[in-house]
Amino acid sequence: AGKAQDDVVVPTSGGRYDVHLRARRRVAVYWEEEVSEVRRCTWFYKDKDNKFIPYSESFSEELEEAYMIAVTLGEWKKKLESPNREVIILHNPKLMVHYHPVASSDDWVSTPTEQGRPRTVKRGVENIAVEIPNGPGGSPQELLCFAVNDFRNVSLSMLQSHFRKAQEQQQVGRVEFLPVNWHSSLHSTGVDVDLERITLPSINRLRHFINDTILDVFFYNSSTYCQTIVDTVASEMNRLHQLFLQRNPQFKGGVSIAGHSLGSLILFDLLTNQKADPEEDEHCAQGSRTASSTGGIEEVKEILKQLELSEYCDVFEKEKMDRQALFLCTEQNLKEMGIPLGPRMKILHYISSRTEMKVKLSSGCTHNALTTAARRSGAALSIPLSQVSANYPQLNYRPSIFFAFGSPIGMFLTVRGVKRIDPNYSLPTCKGFFNIFHPFDPVAYRIEPMIVPELEFEPMLLPHHKGRKRMHLELKEGLTRMSVDLKNNLLGSLRVAWQSFTRAPVPALEAGSAEAEAEAEAGTEKQPDMKPEEPPAAVKEETPPINVGRLNGGNRIDYVLQEKPIESFNEYLFALQGHLCYWESEDTVLLVLKEIYQTQGITLDQPLPGSQ
Repeated sequence: AGKAQDDVVVPTSGGRYDVHLRARRRVAVYWEEEVSEVRRCTWFYKDKDNKFIPYSESFSEELEEAYMIAVTLGEWKKKLESPNREVIILHNPKLMVHYHPVASSDDWVSTPTEQGRPRTVKRGVENIAVEIPNGPGGSPQELLCFAVNDFRNVSLSMLQSHFRKAQEQQQVGRVEFLPVNWHSSLHSTGVDVDLERITLPSINRLRHFINDTILDVFFYNSSTYCQTIVDTVASEMNRLHQLFLQRNPQFKGGVSIAGHSLGSLILFDLLTNQKADPEEDEHCAQGSRTASSTGGIEEVKEILKQLELSEYCDVFEKEKMDRQALFLCTEQNLKEMGIPLGPRMKILHYISSRTEMKVKLSSGCTHNALTTAARRSGAALSIPLSQVSANYPQLNYRPSIFFAFGSPIGMFLTVRGVKRIDPNYSLPTCKGFFNIFHPFDPVAYRIEPMIVPELEFEPMLLPHHKGRKRMHLELKEGLTRMSVDLKNNLLGSLRVAWQSFTRAPVPALEAGSAEAEAEAEAGTEKQPDMKPEEPPAAVKEETPPINVGRLNGGNRIDYVLQEKPIESFNEYLFALQGHLCYWESEDTVLLVLKEIYQTQGITLDQPLPGSQ
């Protein structure tokens, strides 16, 4: 029983911390953090910032004892000295003050007026706001935890304001956000010491900032450290998921993942290299969605039909040649099958043309089209979809949605030689993908133009969480529309005037000329009226849905935030802030919540205009 009392543990902060009551310690559950002190707070004093600070437990017991004696006996004006030799006077139940002495000597003979400004003392916790005094630390782990805390706090606010009905009906609970730390594992390999030896002493802070952050991009592209990063990320994601399920056995919801900046690229590479179900793997190996060999043979027959070589179907069927076997064929194999030279050339040209599509993502179940093409051709390729040397671990769960914030995925794919993403491609184990970025974020790149390169279209404008566009954006659109209207009206008037000047003089009766003038006037009136209708027609052209493939289940992928009015004055000045704004962005959080709850059939209380 004594041991049980010593080990009393109470989960707090949504289960993210465990409080050991006997030891008075608070320990982080999911990440490493310095153990913090816990106090049983019953007496407080107000500091210079008007915040209530708790007394130590031992001194609180002294205050409580003196207070109870004063209440019982009616004897007030009690004077106590704190461990810091500060004076507390209990005048009456509603007036208790704390004095800070100005000198260490003669404290007892000095009067309260000589001891500085008195501060209020309070008994009990009523009407005291709970505040966490610790601020963000300097290490990336601490900054990550506080960034996720900001995201979590904003999500709770959005849950109250936009999902109140579902919450009152107990249809939804809150969404938990847990940080995944890989930075410390990378920099614990001793690389920081090596970098320190070669770092120049000038502009010390900037160089250390680059070593701690920007160089991670180069580490990830390094064959030496890339494996360390992906192993750490995958193992940490699996550990967090398993630990969360252990602590929440009743949890039945889904899991979504989010990555910011380089983290989104790491997650994308990890997800593209996940293996689907065993049945799907079998389908992929056969190049067909059917597991039977007849399905593969039928597909080969279709290929031969396209090449106008249907008369050789029996030969391929006799050799039990499916699609995979066909792409492994060499000219010698076809010759041994008795295929003449002309048909052989057609088949080999078809195989080579399909192999040359290695810069596209696979349209089937294969996760890396370039690796697939290499297998088919028997040659090694130097332009991979993901890192060359990395052996990507498998996650022990299937994420529902992948959110990328300020992501350079598009840029890295382009640098790796990926010119186009096949519209039929989707992540093997994750059906949702959202690329969210600020318009001034210098690190962010789009994804949709890589899927539909022949079309030019804008990303989806992320609706404002209050249900309208920002005022300056509406004003900008209104002025643009007005200028277009004025331009069209002016051009229409000039066109009619030019036509009247250049019209050849034709002798006619006066009545006929009057009719011509009437027609000209009618044309003048019609032409300006028809031109202003062009901008609304252009707007209507944007309303039909754009097919951006299956990467996000047929839905739009790129979402751009609305910049704030002050940000629109200077794009360069707010570029860095644009890359870090996602953790406190209500619009970003609302989109995340909307998409997560939508998987459970829960919608917003009031649909936002412009949302998909």
